Amino acid sequence: MEQSTATQDDDVIDGHHAVHYVNRVGWLRAAVLGANDGIVSTASLLTGIAASGAAPSTILLSGTAALVAGAMSMAAGEYVSVSAQSDTERADLAKEKKALAQQPHVEWEELRNIYVDRGLTPDLAGQVATQLMNIDALAAHARDELGISDISTARPVQAAFTSAATFSAGAVAPLLAAVAYPSHALVAVAVTSLVCLAILGYVGARLGGGGIVRAVARVVFWGVFAMLATSGVGKLFGAAI
Repeated sequence: MEQSTATQDDDVIDGHHAVHYVNRVGWLRAAVLGANDGIVSTASLLTGIAASGAAPSTILLSGTAALVAGAMSMAAGEYVSVSAQSDTERADLAKEKKALAQQPHVEWEELRNIYVDRGLTPDLAGQVATQLMNIDALAAHARDELGISDISTARPVQAAFTSAATFSAGAVAPLLAAVAYPSHALVAVAVTSLVCLAILGYVGARLGGGGIVRAVARVVFWGVFAMLATSGVGKLFGAAI
């Protein structure tokens, strides 16, 4: 009986530490952003062109160009922005490393005060600061003073690749709908895109531990708004032409 109880306790502990949603935040943000942008931007472009009365070949060419250009733009944008974050992190770490070499006691006091502010007594906070700095002073200050950890560290290549891949995956769905139903491209693209957006909201909520209804409603709302806006522009300019 005791052995069974111990096994159950071990399972609870293992299960408790098995999944932390924050560990996924680095790639999940880029993935959701890329897929959402791929669906919404491509679908909006296609509905706008279809509403203007353009030929199916024009719709297909425009959608393909949007997929390629969008994927490259997402990759470049993510790489540049996350690289800027990475540069800032490296600069702060270099500054902290220099301070640790020149004024170790001042840095120890900073770390101790951080723990005091979090609720530890001054004596205990000092002991914790001493032990952590003896193990890895720079890592301790990076984590607790600068807020830099393995989870939050900027990874430009990962962000760029994830965004480009998910943008392409998202953009393919409305493009295939336009190809499959060229005579009803407007309706086909809109319906397919809304279904894909709902799936994206659901998957993103499941992976991130958020509310499913709110996540689905959020992405679907902005998708509908974008497609209505561009189809309205398409009808306006199509009628004018």
